[in-house]
Amino acid sequence: MTEGFFGKVYEAVKRIPEGKVATYGQIAAMCGNPSCSRIVGCALHVNPEPGVVPCHRVVNREGRLAPAFAFGGSGAQRALLEKEGVAVREDDTVDLSIYLWRE
Repeated sequence: MTEGFFGKVYEAVKRIPEGKVATYGQIAAMCGNPSCSRIVGCALHVNPEPGVVPCHRVVNREGRLAPAFAFGGSGAQRALLEKEGVAVREDDTVDLSIYLWRE
């Protein structure tokens, strides 16, 4: 099991329910470091359990998908989200007013 900040990130991301998304900043805040959204991105890029830690459910503060999703290329994040019922716009954004996870 991963410890430290990365471990906190993975545990927080596991809590995002299917059909919802969270932002990098939201995950950083949940982990006690609201200014560490870029570090959240780094943690997700090296996700040790892609099938267990649903990193595809994390988007930027504008709802934008990752330009080069780490686990399968640029279309993989879109496909995974759409499979869960999240509508992704043509410009690769998600409507946060609809799909943002709120604890």
